[in-house]
Amino acid sequence: MRALIYGGGAVGLGIASCLIKSGAHIDIIARADTVGPLQEQGLVRTGIFGDFTAGTGSFRAFETLDQLPGQPYDFILTCTKSFDSPAAATDIARHLGLLTRQGKVVLFQNGWGNAEVFIDHFDKEVVYNARVITGFERSARNHVKVTVHAAPVHIGSLFGLPRAAVEPLASAIAEGDIPCRTTDEIEKDLWAKMLFNCTLNPLGAILDVPYGTLAEHDSTRDLMDRIVQEIFAVLRTTGYQTHWTRAAAFLQVFYGRLVPDTARHRSSTLQDIRTGKRTEIEALNGAVIRLAQAHGLDVPSNQAVYQLVRFMESRPERGTTNHSSPLPEGPGDGMILG
Repeated sequence: MRALIYGGGAVGLGIASCLIKSGAHIDIIARADTVGPLQEQGLVRTGIFGDFTAGTGSFRAFETLDQLPGQPYDFILTCTKSFDSPAAATDIARHLGLLTRQGKVVLFQNGWGNAEVFIDHFDKEVVYNARVITGFERSARNHVKVTVHAAPVHIGSLFGLPRAAVEPLASAIAEGDIPCRTTDEIEKDLWAKMLFNCTLNPLGAILDVPYGTLAEHDSTRDLMDRIVQEIFAVLRTTGYQTHWTRAAAFLQVFYGRLVPDTARHRSSTLQDIRTGKRTEIEALNGAVIRLAQAHGLDVPSNQAVYQLVRFMESRPERGTTNHSSPLPEGPGDGMILG
């Protein structure tokens, strides 16, 4: 199996390590400051699934698609931030011959709406999504650590396509140590993660507290309840589905298991704000707001946290970062968990 990892952040490198260990032929597209260490020192993975080192001869790393040798891939794994989806889709699509005739593009990204971006450039039969709720961190440009794992990686199609096409990819990831399987319910999985991320990410960033603290106070619990209730109203109106039909059922799981399991985690949105990076708020609460507006719904709690995060992003004292061009790293300089 041949796979291209488009985005050398923590998630991209974590998944790449699994595929390399399983024996797949892997190429990685990443920034120059990541490509150099990968080429010189190899790829190191540590953490809860054990240690693994991929030597420099076991994979290849490049800065651009123009540098690739030319042989097509069975899978292209897009591991960029959600706001880079338009640039990533355009870049991949304009390089003809990257995919085999049965090849697939699999989106390992946060948020909602990435698939819609890619089907502007590819047939629906090509595009699959992955749901990842595993924590990846980088201590060095070529070193990824798996810090927490809440559930297996799920891979499936939002367009009702057979999951058999991505079974080889899921099997290879699982053989490389991180549990992974295919599903016919990827829409439900992605919206379950949206509920988690839209509720905890912005509030954790705004208040600068870990997730567990948000659940300890009536004021923040009330706001989180309202965010969840608004998202369920959007789901009912749009026809999208998740694993719960009512907000109350999700909130029981949310406070009973999901928050306690990640109580010490700090929002990746907060990490982005602190380091002057662009957040993924547009693909999280921003996506909820756009869907609500398209159907005449009001989502004031989602609007409030969205606008506060946008304000925090715009503050000049938080640092300067140029986002004018796509930088193929991942949702993963922090945790893809959120």
